[in-house]
Formats: sequence, C-alpha cells, structure tokens
Amino acid sequence: MTDFTELPDLASRALGGAVVAANDEFFAAKENLILPEPPAARTEFGHRGKEYDGWETRRRRTSGHDWAIVRLGAPGIVAGALVDTTHFSGNYPPQAWLEGAAVEGHPTVDELTKAAWEPLLKRSDLAGNTHNHFPVYSDRRVTHVRLNIHPDGGVARLRVHGTVLADPRLVDAGPFDLAALENGGLVTAVSNEFYGRPQQLIGRGLARSMGEGWETARRRDKGNDWVEVSLACEGVVTLAELDTSYFLGNAPGTASLTGFGPGGAVEILPRTRLQPDTRHRFVPSSATGVERVRLDVFPDGGMARLRLWGRPTAAGREALGRRWFDALPDVQALEVLRSTGLAPEEAGRLVGARPLGDDLPQEVARLVVGGA
Repeated sequence: MTDFTELPDLASRALGGAVVAANDEFFAAKENLILPEPPAARTEFGHRGKEYDGWETRRRRTSGHDWAIVRLGAPGIVAGALVDTTHFSGNYPPQAWLEGAAVEGHPTVDELTKAAWEPLLKRSDLAGNTHNHFPVYSDRRVTHVRLNIHPDGGVARLRVHGTVLADPRLVDAGPFDLAALENGGLVTAVSNEFYGRPQQLIGRGLARSMGEGWETARRRDKGNDWVEVSLACEGVVTLAELDTSYFLGNAPGTASLTGFGPGGAVEILPRTRLQPDTRHRFVPSSATGVERVRLDVFPDGGMARLRLWGRPTAAGREALGRRWFDALPDVQALEVLRSTGLAPEEAGRLVGARPLGDDLPQEVARLVVGGA
C-alpha cells in the first residue's frame, strides 16, 4: 500500500490504545485523542468553557510546550500520522511533532517520561479545522508515541498508521490468532466494502453491532465477494472462526477459506453452509503452512469477525523473530539481550551487527529464531 491511511491506526482505542499521560488537559480530556469515531461538533458550555470533542490545553503563559503520551494498542512501525484539528479553529496549536519510544513490559508514567524518545515526525506546521496528514519515515518498532504541540491548544484526534509487529516471545507462549490485527495480520485485498471496513474483521474483541464488521453491497451477478488477509507470519491454521453475529437478514449463505503459502494454494475450509447471527468454529484438516488466507462468501453479505488460530511454522517463527529484533531501537534491543543473561559487551556487539546472521549464541537463537 502506498497510502499510509489505509494501514491500521495503531493508537486507536478500538485496538487497545490508551492516552496514559498529558501535561495539561484543562479544557478537554486527553482520552478523546484516540477515540475511533470522527470528532463531533459540540455546542454546550461547561464550567471551564466550551466543550470540545478532543484534547485541549489551557492558554500557555510560560515558555515550553504541551504534550500527550499514547500507548499503542499494538506496537509496530509507524508509516504516517494524522493530527486532526477538526472543530478547532481559533484554538488549534500552530505546530506539532511526534516522538516514539520502545519500552519493555508495562511502564509507569514516570518511567515513560524518562524513556529514550526518538523523533518520528519533525516539528511541522498545522492548519486549523483540518486533517493534517504527515508521512513518517522510520524502520523502528515502537510501543508508545508522544504528541507534542507548540505552544498549546486543541487537537481532535491523533491517528498513528502503521504495520503491527508482534513480539515473538508472546507468540511462543500460547494460542495465537494468525490473522488478528493486533498480532500483525493485515487485510491486503477485498472485492467490496460498501457497508463495513474489512479491517474490522480482524479487530480486537467481539463486534457489538453490524457496524463493527465487514459487509458488502447486494450482489446482482453470478460472482461472489471475498477478502484476503496476510497473516502475522507463515503458520498452520488449526481452528477457524467465522462469526456472523448481528448479521441476521444479510449473512452469507456459505463460505470457504483458501490458504496460500510456499507450496501453493491449500484448502483450509471447503465451501460450507453458514447461519445468521452465529459464531461458527471449524477444525481444518490441512496441516500445511500458509502466509495468506482468502475468505470467500457466497454470494455476498456481512461477517463480524474472522479468527484463524494456529501455530507458526519454523520458518514463519524465525522470519517474525528476525524482523522484530532488527526493528527494535538500540536501547530496547540491548535490554532484551541482557534479559537472556548475555554479557553487556556481547549484547552491544550483536545490536551493532544487525541484521543478525546464523551464528548466534544459544540463548539469543531461542529468542530470535524460536524453538527449544
């Protein structure tokens, strides 16, 4: 994809993002920054002035600037950002910039403020009541971003578009949804998305309405609709879930799943009858590794969620591990290697030698390549 806005919003509350800190939120709460819905016009006034659907700081009377820290719902590599000033006309910040950090575990706010922040977007001019889009050129995986505004003002929404890059240590720990957006799955092609975005198919949690699934227009020819998902890594699908919850008069009549991998096309689920408003679960008979899966629905209709539970192949796990480790900022990469018991000198050498070759210390090979 060349348009970064087609990539998932890594910061979205719908994906599990959170605004964990801000230096000021006098007029409007920081949590509004990452709400998935577009900002709404507000007309009411409260004790602190007009209410805005966004984050707004007080008028600054000292030097400096305001900021907010966002924990990404899914860590990944940022490709672009939207600083949306919709409805902020006379009170928007003239400039903004974005920084990223990669922090192990579940840090406190104090730990985050002391993290090694790296620039993602240079200080850039903003326009009021506008969608301000900015490409980001980075190859580093981040867990948090910090939006800085100068000197003060209001921002309606922050969108941080990019590609999810899963932590292979979590993949090794247990059941893994190969298609999930939060694990690195991505919708790469679709026949029709008239009523609902296909990325919602692989979103977090259960859908709460038809509006949180994928739905096509009514088909009037002899064809069928479909969506293709690139998996987090090459893997074997051991349980497929096709969830038509909330789709009553518009669920597909039947559906099938086809995988594509090094060995070519693989039938994961033959064309099978579906029921409306039902969570269907199927155990595939194929044990072949695939990299992409195509869901065909016949002839059209809507689906709430697609889950493809399984396990990475050896090749898939190694590719994921190497991609993840090579994308870590130096500070986090050193911390990860030190957690394996590696001496500081050796850890520093390996971080500086990235991308890593095949001659790895045993403890590092288990981390990066996987296996016992």
